[in-house]
Amino acid sequence: MKLGVMNPVLYTMPLSEALRYLSGLGVQAIEMGSGGYPGKAHFDPAEYLASPAKVSELKSLLERYGIEIAAFACHGNAVHPNTDIARRFHNDFADTLKVAELFEVDRIVTFSGCPGGCPAATTPNWVTYTRPAEWAAILDYQWNDVLLPYWTQAAEMARHHGIDKIALEMHPNHCVYNPETLLRLRDAIGGTIGANFDPSHLIWQGIEPTAAIAHLGEQRAIYHFHAKDLRFYEEIRKINGVLDTKDHAVLTERSWLFCTVGDGNDYQIWKQMLDALVAVGYDGVISIEHSDALLPPFVGLERAIAFLKQILDSKGMGADTNYTSTS
Repeated sequence: MKLGVMNPVLYTMPLSEALRYLSGLGVQAIEMGSGGYPGKAHFDPAEYLASPAKVSELKSLLERYGIEIAAFACHGNAVHPNTDIARRFHNDFADTLKVAELFEVDRIVTFSGCPGGCPAATTPNWVTYTRPAEWAAILDYQWNDVLLPYWTQAAEMARHHGIDKIALEMHPNHCVYNPETLLRLRDAIGGTIGANFDPSHLIWQGIEPTAAIAHLGEQRAIYHFHAKDLRFYEEIRKINGVLDTKDHAVLTERSWLFCTVGDGNDYQIWKQMLDALVAVGYDGVISIEHSDALLPPFVGLERAIAFLKQILDSKGMGADTNYTSTS
């Protein structure tokens, strides 16, 4: 496995400087934002689609610093009930497919999206309970009338561009938010659909990461991995539970917050997660996503890199080693 970084945390510096910085820290891969929520501050697909010279220049820059593009990230909601919003997210996804083909990158990271509750809706509707029966009817509409038709066509478009791995991040407020919903879509669409496994989005739901890794790994359904952690604030959680709608900037009132790797779950828990990935044959990138409101970005990023390198080195999976499971 290789150590990577999702690049929005580095948007305060030019891409060339960011690559030099990552290389100096022993990072081997970058997850490149190419639209949608991650933005295009380092990489606008339209510029590269219009200029073969720019493609060659970036390939040379990446080679100079010994860094590969692990995946392009264009998280969005291409099934949003507002057609203008949906179109913008879809166009970013479509451009990302085209540019990934030029860079010979085989995986795209995004969200499944979430439609509205009916054809007349104007905002998404994330359903987490099916009583009374009207909520079950909403789910039926979302999946059968919107989500499955969209991703059937999107997966076909991806394969046309040589992209055989769409890594959907299991995420709240989207129809795919846990292993069950991920596999439901994968079973319907086929193996082009897989998971971006971000444990931070699963832990607050009560999901045990190593069990989920083993479950998805049985079907070789893990296509990417985000290293992001989560910390519970137990006194609040005991009273209010985990369905917390307060803004993440309200640091003292939430029952949980995202945090730097190792600050929510300890070394042993993260070691178990990486061991579980090895056991199911995952040999991709461990991509750090910094989302810690309590630490300055570069402080949190460097702490996460050091923490994960310690685990990888302890398992003989350090910076110069590609590890493939023999199990």
